[in-house]
Amino acid sequence: MKYVLNLAVLMMLLGHNAGAATQSEDVKKVESYLNSVKTLSADFVQIASNGEKVEGHLYVEKPNKIRMEYKEPSDILIVGNGDYIVYYDKELEQITNIDYEDIPAALILANTVKIDGKELKVTDFAKDPGMTKIGLKYAKSGDLGPFTLVFANSPFELKQWKVITPQSLEVSLSLYNTVTDGKLNDELFKFSKHEAKKGKDKYKKK
Repeated sequence: MKYVLNLAVLMMLLGHNAGAATQSEDVKKVESYLNSVKTLSADFVQIASNGEKVEGHLYVEKPNKIRMEYKEPSDILIVGNGDYIVYYDKELEQITNIDYEDIPAALILANTVKIDGKELKVTDFAKDPGMTKIGLKYAKSGDLGPFTLVFANSPFELKQWKVITPQSLEVSLSLYNTVTDGKLNDELFKFSKHEAKKGKDKYKKK
């Protein structure tokens, strides 16, 4: 089950034709933000509708590099080096390799994101003075349902995403202590069991 939950969030990680001009401008703002961010690091809290809650650390570097470190009691490490993604269960010492082309996350991790109604379309939109919320769905989404991105408006920053798993669970991942466009150590995106066991201290910025 934790494989499904964590992979569903990964498939999310970090674009309906808008009827009103203001909504169209806001959608463009979301698109511009996703395209402007080249690196991102953050702490996260992941909560599922079945009550499961885990915390961890997220690192992203475009194009196609990602690392998700889950804190105990979860024993999961996800590392994508640009060519493939490793899903490592430390408790079972089990490794699963995932091709980028097999997950919609490849679009979000790419240098260019287009919310044009073709590959990525808007399914829902809401905005208030503090937050902007946008529902999105991939044209080729397979078993993955629509997902939602939540942004703080001032400054404009990604704060949360939500996804519905094939098992109809809602999984939300909230970001805090976010740093964008900082220097990330290349070793973050190189997987080894030895380094996974040593924890994240090795990966502080140089």
